[in-house]
Amino acid sequence: MWVYEKKLQYPVRVSKCDPRMARLLLEQYGGADGELAAALRYMNQRYAIPDKIIGLLTDISTEEFAHLEMIATMVYKLTKDLSIEQLKVAGLDDYYVSHDRALFYTNASGVPWTAAYIQAKGDPIADLYEDIAAEEKARATYQWLIDMTDDVDLQDGLKFLREREVVHSLRFREAVEILKSEQGAKKFF
Repeated sequence: MWVYEKKLQYPVRVSKCDPRMARLLLEQYGGADGELAAALRYMNQRYAIPDKIIGLLTDISTEEFAHLEMIATMVYKLTKDLSIEQLKVAGLDDYYVSHDRALFYTNASGVPWTAAYIQAKGDPIADLYEDIAAEEKARATYQWLIDMTDDVDLQDGLKFLREREVVHSLRFREAVEILKSEQGAKKFF
């Protein structure tokens, strides 16, 4: 179904090692409003949505996986050359003990990802409103992450991700309007 291009959707650059920021970025890796939850939510919802909208959910879900790859790259680059002492100071010692430097789906507080983060109601409009809310929460989180770093290179990638959340929210809003207009239309057979 997919063709993988061996490049990121948008270049990821960081100016310096920053384990504190890496820990905060885990929110978008394995948090409730992060990229994994979004990708799985949309991929799952597409099976209970009208044909007109399936492609939209597939496209955005696929892009969310690309965003997950970008976040993973950011975390890796922010931590790759750190000493054990630097990891401890950043509050990543518990993470290190469990996972070494491997990426693991947790939020910024260290809570593991859970399927309870995602929703699928089976009602297309309800699911799309859930998706709009998810995108807006992710947009807000990206803004707060941008506010937490002075690394302009990292901010650039985070700004790209924030803007993609805005685009996804708008696309889901358009889909809601399409489905609403069809609800009120008279059907002739």
